[in-house]
Amino acid sequence: MVKPFTPQLVYIEPRALDYPLGQKLKEKFEGMGIEIRETTSHNQVRNIPGANDFQKYRNAKSTLVVGIRKTLEFANSKPSAEYALPLATGCMGHCHYCYLQTTMGAKPYIRTYVNVDEILEQADKYMKERAPETTRFEAACTSDIVGIDHLTHSLKRAIEFFGKNDLGQLRFVTKFAHVDHLLDAKHNGRTRFRFSLNDEYVIKYFEPGTSRLLERIEAAKKVSDAGYPLGFIIAPIYIHDGWQEGYRQLFEILHDHLPEPKGVPITFELIQHRFTAPAKRVIEKNYPNSKLIMNKEERRYKWGRYGIGKYIYKKEDEHLLQETLVGYIHHYFPNAVVEYFT
Repeated sequence: MVKPFTPQLVYIEPRALDYPLGQKLKEKFEGMGIEIRETTSHNQVRNIPGANDFQKYRNAKSTLVVGIRKTLEFANSKPSAEYALPLATGCMGHCHYCYLQTTMGAKPYIRTYVNVDEILEQADKYMKERAPETTRFEAACTSDIVGIDHLTHSLKRAIEFFGKNDLGQLRFVTKFAHVDHLLDAKHNGRTRFRFSLNDEYVIKYFEPGTSRLLERIEAAKKVSDAGYPLGFIIAPIYIHDGWQEGYRQLFEILHDHLPEPKGVPITFELIQHRFTAPAKRVIEKNYPNSKLIMNKEERRYKWGRYGIGKYIYKKEDEHLLQETLVGYIHHYFPNAVVEYFT
């Protein structure tokens, strides 16, 4: 079982100590005996331990920077939500395919922001601007927020904030099972708690450092029992030898361990594997022995935002993936909603 994340090294920006959460985290990490260093800004983080780039990368993934979110303009988060809720950046997991490997650049350390009240005030402004429409916020665009929330409780504050506001809904997704501290949050049904799942092959070979499949499903049952609307993201859907049986077993295991809740239906979001040329270079550098196949000739090119296109499956493969997985969902979870396939 994967233990809850504990950083090996912590950097704290001086201005973070102007906030109660910054002070609280400093005291917590001092009490845990973790080395704490000061940095004027996360961009000035230097001297990540390691004899080479390979070691430095892994040590950075266990480094936490406590700072403030300076930019309060939220990015959009389609198709999942209208806006990204920026509570943290980075992830302690080592998923080979992860897009954060390129967006985080050469510094894949984890950042948590202590000016949570300011972030939530900005969310409130966005909701009022769009009223009376409901505004959805995605809290896991640039991080696995659940993976660090047992330390910060920022996500729990956000859940209870949205629980009091009928103009907004919160969403996030996780590969971690450390959810117990969130079960008593006053969510009032306004937060959809989602888990990222995959078949055993993908989890075994491409998702080191994350909770295993049954751990995630057991956590999902706890979340459902606590009254949260529940969802699952099946991503990345990856073609490998035996993939059809592998994904069938995934839904069979999920069905056997998780009865469909009454009331709000379970949602599924389906995302096929994709990669960019820059991501391919970074992934092959950081995980040189990975079994992940990124063959451009076997894919089709799709133009993306910011001028960076991505390689997704060819049309015939894409249609087979969608037809197969949607069929499994309808069979094992007939009341569920498939929100999208992309």
